[in-house]
Order: sequence, then C-alpha cells, then structure tokens
Amino acid sequence: MEEDQELERKISGLKTSMAEGERKTALEMVQAAGTDRHCVTFVLHEEDHTLGNSLRYMIMKNPEVEFCGYTTTHPSESKINLRIQTRGTLPAVEPFQRGLNELMSVCQHVLDKFEASIKDYKDQKSSRNESTF
Repeated sequence: MEEDQELERKISGLKTSMAEGERKTALEMVQAAGTDRHCVTFVLHEEDHTLGNSLRYMIMKNPEVEFCGYTTTHPSESKINLRIQTRGTLPAVEPFQRGLNELMSVCQHVLDKFEASIKDYKDQKSSRNESTF
C-alpha cells in the first residue's frame, strides 16, 4: 500500500494543468488488474509521435527496461499510450521520469547549440558588413 502511495506521489509530480483555469490531467497511469508496478501504461494527453518516439528511444537506453512501446489511440486524437515493462525491482515510473529528464537535457543541448550558431552567424555577418565600409 505504501509503495502505491509513493508511486502516485511521483506521478502527481508529473501532472500538469491546462490554460483557462480548467485543471486537466496531462498524464494518466493505467495498470491492468493483477499486474504489479513493473508493467505500466502511461497515457499522455495532447501529445503525438514527436514525443512518443523520442521518449521511447530514451527509455529503451536503460538496461533495466525490458519493453517500451507507444501507440497513438486514433489519428484524430492527440494522445499516446506509452507502455513500460522493467526487469527486477525497478518500478516503471522511474525509467519514465529518467527518460523525460534525459530528453529535456538533449533538447536543451540542441537549443543551446542552435542559439550559439545563430549568434556566430550574426557576428560574422556584422563583421563582414563593417569590413566593407
């Protein structure tokens, strides 16, 4: 029972709210009856293949993960079902959180490199313009 409460606490930290004061759950955790916390399906609302495939890749890099896959429910719905199954004693929520954190780090790195490249380009362009006068 305490493990379930701990798991719910971790999941509630991942939930977000939507605009206009209406609180909606962006993430749900679904467990089939009779399964343990090592095999969980996460439902991510307002997401598509962009996050699904990237997150699946990051999670599968973890050697403790036995299976990770995702599906979109329907082309007209913007939600994905991400299923994670782990080996050993690791609960499925842990590689999920780790995958999200690693994906955010990769995205931040790409953004930093992109912004640095833009700055370099603008600096080179301005130095060329100054040298022509």
